[in-house]
Amino acid sequence: MAVEECAYYVGVDLGGTRLRVALADCTGRILRRRVVPTGGEEGRDAVLGRIVVACRTVLEPEPLPRLCRVGVAVAGPVDPRQGVVFHPPNLPGWGEVPLGMVLERELTVPVLLGNDAHLAAVAEHCWGAGRNLDHLVYLTVSTGIGAGVIINRRLLAGAHGGASEIGHVTIDLNGPRCGCGNHGCLEAMASGTALAEEAMRRLGQGECSVLIEHLRRNPGRLDAETVVSAALQGDALARAVIRWAGYNLGVGLAAVMHLYDPQAIIIGGGVANAWDHLMPSAWQALRERAMDFYLTRVRITRSELGDEAGVRGAVALAIRGPNGLWPNGL
Repeated sequence: MAVEECAYYVGVDLGGTRLRVALADCTGRILRRRVVPTGGEEGRDAVLGRIVVACRTVLEPEPLPRLCRVGVAVAGPVDPRQGVVFHPPNLPGWGEVPLGMVLERELTVPVLLGNDAHLAAVAEHCWGAGRNLDHLVYLTVSTGIGAGVIINRRLLAGAHGGASEIGHVTIDLNGPRCGCGNHGCLEAMASGTALAEEAMRRLGQGECSVLIEHLRRNPGRLDAETVVSAALQGDALARAVIRWAGYNLGVGLAAVMHLYDPQAIIIGGGVANAWDHLMPSAWQALRERAMDFYLTRVRITRSELGDEAGVRGAVALAIRGPNGLWPNGL
């Protein structure tokens, strides 16, 4: 699938909280955007309908007859060949959904699917912190932890499109249980969910924090954004929790360096907003665990695209098609 001159492309980032849709030209320049709540609690059909409406909205008020393809970024396992998403963790109850086929029927153009972290890596490679690099790893640290790996300027997909699940690498055999069912995964010890759970555990042990007042107003409701905000305001418990998560993240980063030997590791996601509190302990773990060979060669940096990385990656997928993204078209 070659890029068509003067054609237009739509990218969709299907998140658990927000649905982002962008219309772009063949250079990847964003022409129109639409961001709406995903509304996953309303069920699968409601979300699918919302995707279709959002895609049509970015084509108005002047419909563009040369819409060529749509790319969709989805969290969780995706079969890019078949256009099927498997039990997306941020959309409970979806099961196995032939999302590509469903959207093609409604939009009447080819629809391509990819894992959101994989596509975010592509976006950073095209337009963000990974420009002009041949080898990079993108790591998103938010509700969960996902990753995308670029090797020799091509996306590493694996035999079934499910490569680079770095969030489910075990970093502590006796660590807390992860949502995947394993124990001690990086995601269970450094993600936004892990931040909130560790903060709750420490509060339960009687440690003082401004988070106590938050819980009085919102019983049982504590998320990573609140913990990060408290840390940025100087709360000691929140900062300690982020240092804990940062050290665990550093253990995972050492594994990433050893596995892929990238030129750069790019970190995105909401937890990266606490960069100044997160990274000192991450570097402590790296100095303890990574070979000097890698420490002097691999750069660690923040995402330049932020929340836009997923939708920009979906645009890149739509423009390039599978043959331009994966070796041998996957």
